[in-house]
Amino acid sequence: MLLKKIIEGIQIVKGKDISIINLKDRENFICDYFVICNGISHNQVYAISQSIEKITIEKLQKKPWHVEGLKNKEWILVDYVSIVVHIFQEKLRLYYDIENLWSQNS
Repeated sequence: MLLKKIIEGIQIVKGKDISIINLKDRENFICDYFVICNGISHNQVYAISQSIEKITIEKLQKKPWHVEGLKNKEWILVDYVSIVVHIFQEKLRLYYDIENLWSQNS
């Protein structure tokens, strides 16, 4: 249910290229999923993070454990412990390519 609401929060503000990486089968990994998406500007990246927080609080009474990157708004990480959301500006997402990094470590 949390994963579904996170995706819904991204879609509300038209986050782009949503990707979900299932990490449940990884040994000794701290979370179950990475959710990755991007926005086209600082404002949209911030709006995505706020939309995710708003919908998870309103619908599930669930606040993130930790949020990072709100100051520069280029890569915001929203940590719900079992699900970690990475919200990038497109150029940083391409640069860090974490989907490829984690698929190589399968």
